[in-house]
Amino acid sequence: MNSRKLLDHRGSRTALFDSIEEGQIRGSSYTSHEIEEHDNDRAIDGLQERVSFLKRLTGDMHEEVESHNRLLDRMGHNMDASRGVLSGTMDRFKMVFATKSGRRMVIFVASFLALFLVIYFLTR
Repeated sequence: MNSRKLLDHRGSRTALFDSIEEGQIRGSSYTSHEIEEHDNDRAIDGLQERVSFLKRLTGDMHEEVESHNRLLDRMGHNMDASRGVLSGTMDRFKMVFATKSGRRMVIFVASFLALFLVIYFLTR
């Protein structure tokens, strides 16, 4: 029984390939050159679509990079401005701590603030 299936399978396979070869020889009005040219045209169209997609993608990436660069530049300028304000504040603190009366005043304000926060959280 297995040998019969094998023979049927081989026979249908050869019949399939025979009909394809005969169909190409008898029924084909295209030459192999025209078929290859048609396949090449389809391949070129596919490549053009891919190239245009990649071009749009790289354009979008360029715009995204430019916007991020602008954002980083603004952040850098803001950081520089913050650094200037912070250094001015530190200079003022140094001047306050340079004298004994200044230190006493800072200790007084800090203890008043701490007492206020303790009272606030206890009453809450």
